[in-house]
Amino acid sequence: MSAGSVAPVVIVGAGLAAWTTARELRKRDAAVPIVLVTQDSGDFYAKPTLSNAFGQKRSPQQLVTTAAADMAANLHVQLHAHSTVQSMDTAARTLELVQAGAVQTLAYGQLVLATGAHPIRIPMQGDAANAVSSVNHLDDLRRLHADLHALPARAQGQAATVLVMGAGLIGCEFANDLLSAGYAVHVVDPSPRPLAALLPAPAGEQLRQALQDLGVVWHFGTTVQRLDAATGGAQRWLATLANGTTLATDAVLSAVGLRADTALASQAGIACERGVLVDAQLQTSAPGVYALGDCAQYASAGGRTLPYVMPIMNAARVLAANLAGTPDVLVFPLMPVAVKTPALPITVAAPDPALQGEWVQDAEATDAQAGGAWRFVDAAGAQRGFVLTGKQTAKRMEWSKATLP
Repeated sequence: MSAGSVAPVVIVGAGLAAWTTARELRKRDAAVPIVLVTQDSGDFYAKPTLSNAFGQKRSPQQLVTTAAADMAANLHVQLHAHSTVQSMDTAARTLELVQAGAVQTLAYGQLVLATGAHPIRIPMQGDAANAVSSVNHLDDLRRLHADLHALPARAQGQAATVLVMGAGLIGCEFANDLLSAGYAVHVVDPSPRPLAALLPAPAGEQLRQALQDLGVVWHFGTTVQRLDAATGGAQRWLATLANGTTLATDAVLSAVGLRADTALASQAGIACERGVLVDAQLQTSAPGVYALGDCAQYASAGGRTLPYVMPIMNAARVLAANLAGTPDVLVFPLMPVAVKTPALPITVAAPDPALQGEWVQDAEATDAQAGGAWRFVDAAGAQRGFVLTGKQTAKRMEWSKATLP
């Protein structure tokens, strides 16, 4: 059978998971047809750069490392950009997609869902509730970038203000980035400290102090209840917090987390929970349909979603092997995450949330300048995770070797 008569591998999505799968598959099979369908342009960029572009004075377009047309040409991929998959039939192995207003049916031999995730939006009252921004894609950053750069010039010494909802990883990264770009930043979070779900309390306190020293104004133990148009003063909006505090701001950025995009899979009857359920071979409950990236819930990770770069890279290599007919199973190695907060660099190798154990601090590194080091020790005394801050992040390799995945 010629390559032209083989039903293609169709990939839905154009983020890191989609393009890396295409690249890895092409390494293994030079002939198999690959079709990539995406709602956006398909340009390739590193998603982690979204949260440090302002400080580096890089425009959204400057984050694009390879244009979609070049990616498609280099990998011999047929690209359907600005196209929406509106339904799928897993029995017939077909997709119905809309491109430029026209509906067409696309057959697949194997299908990869790399549909990513959507920012969680918190219901809010007020006549300006729809003015809240979130950034999870390059187009989101384009809108925020344009919005902030359209603000009127302020008198010298008066910075425009951004209110960040969420003191998790993305919220803290954006807070640090916006501060370094000259904005005044307030951060609101119901937790008692930043990165409360990832860090032991003393490490969170180090980060709180470091960003506060840089200029962040924290509002812990509360949430934004409403956003209204300001009636006077320099700022555009007035945010009202649950504790009664009011904050004048020029922009509101929501960074309260992501929810896997399971809409297409659910519509087709594919099993989903927090994400699209996949086994150790990245197979979903539908034959010939696979998933990875932010939309996937991995059996190999104890049923967790893993919205980080390294899990995507590992999953894409295994998936490409399976798509090419050389079966492989996904076993995640230890995958430390670097938090992009230059005010206090942090490396986290988070333990499985279901694992019983405790954080133990390394007494040799306890102050903010030297940083800190904490081991997560399980009931048997084995090191199963770690957190390094400040200068201690240099020990990443050493501590990774001492940690069981």
